[in-house]
Amino acid sequence: MSNESAPASAPGIADPAPLGLLGFGFTTLMLSLSNANLFKGTDGVGLVLALAVFYGGGAQLVAGIWDFKRGNLLGATAFFSYGSFWLIFWYWAKEENEGGATSNGLAWFFLGWAVITAIFALAALKSSHALLATLTFLTLTFLFLAFGEWQNATGPDPAALTKVGGWLGIVTGLLAWYTAGATIVNTAHKRELLPTNLKR
Repeated sequence: MSNESAPASAPGIADPAPLGLLGFGFTTLMLSLSNANLFKGTDGVGLVLALAVFYGGGAQLVAGIWDFKRGNLLGATAFFSYGSFWLIFWYWAKEENEGGATSNGLAWFFLGWAVITAIFALAALKSSHALLATLTFLTLTFLFLAFGEWQNATGPDPAALTKVGGWLGIVTGLLAWYTAGATIVNTAHKRELLPTNLKR
């Protein structure tokens, strides 16, 4: 997750943003496919949890450490935060059958992450449009997942808002993939082949 105002990177350390964004995007996409009810039953649950530990969690923590070293405050804070999110999610899912969080508790959990993500989105206003779009859709994803959990506790159609959050999460994951892919391709070719900003 790059920030155009970040200090010059430390020598010998590659940009960790593509690694973090790919790990984030893939794990978010898989979970969101489940939230959108595109998996049958428990299909994909084991893969989501494995991704949450090793790619969503582990890769983003590594990316966060590298960005701290490079002096990129936004990237370091965001990657380390979302890496932690996925490890928390994995632990919660593992313990869910042993008295996990209630719908109300999960709603506040997702709402808290919506606020954190909105802060990152504000910080990314001077970054690429692709990154800003990713964080904006992620904020909306967390909001609808929160609303879905509250609806799950009281509403007649408990899955409706969670499904909306799932579809928003699918868009978020794809945007993260595109942002990562653009960074890798443009860096490899030393010119912009995949645009990350809208033409003004």
